[in-house]
Amino acid sequence: MITIRKAEDRGHANHGWLDTHHTFSFADYYDPEHTQFRALRVLNEDRVTGGQGFGLHPHRDMEIISYVVSGVLEHRDSMGSRAVMKAGDVQRISAGTGIRHSEFNGSPVEPVHFLQIWITPDRRGVQPDYAEKSFAGIEPGELHLIASKTGSAGSIPIHQDADVYVAKLAADGVVERRFAPGRSGWLQVIEGRLTANGEALGPGDGASIRGEERLSLRAARDAHFLFFDLN
Repeated sequence: MITIRKAEDRGHANHGWLDTHHTFSFADYYDPEHTQFRALRVLNEDRVTGGQGFGLHPHRDMEIISYVVSGVLEHRDSMGSRAVMKAGDVQRISAGTGIRHSEFNGSPVEPVHFLQIWITPDRRGVQPDYAEKSFAGIEPGELHLIASKTGSAGSIPIHQDADVYVAKLAADGVVERRFAPGRSGWLQVIEGRLTANGEALGPGDGASIRGEERLSLRAARDAHFLFFDLN
């Protein structure tokens, strides 16, 4: 079964410096029917104006992944990590016993567009850790693993049995995925349009996939998206 979560149905807040959409309940937005999906707890699409950002704030016991779509995102944290990330870069923070971090737009004028993802870990109280990697050069037409439990295929390891993929499809391009028994998926379209087993999705749309043996994704026009394979 594929259930579409339309872009316009997400939670939305515009704070001037931050224009954000929440797929699941977050901050002041609460929807009892959309609190999380499996271990996927937060999926926010954020646009931050030039020179602005999230000041130093704490987290614990969460796997936090950021995927930069466009612009420049500047990171600092209490572990001493510093980074300037650009389009295609992926950052993972294992908050564990506790960290403090800030995320700012690294440009004084250009907006930064990124997706903020929280995945609940499979164990609490781990040692905090930071990692990042660029996936800017991915080839279109296939799913590229960016985060996983084992860190396989060059992905960033996370503390959860979840596989996170990014993909780009040219118009009429097709990619297929088979699910292992008992696993489900979440699809999040960033740009373009595609169909998932014939169901149409556009920019900002998401979809849960349950009880399907196979998922066929076809781009109606050039598409850019994330896919989560979840236990």
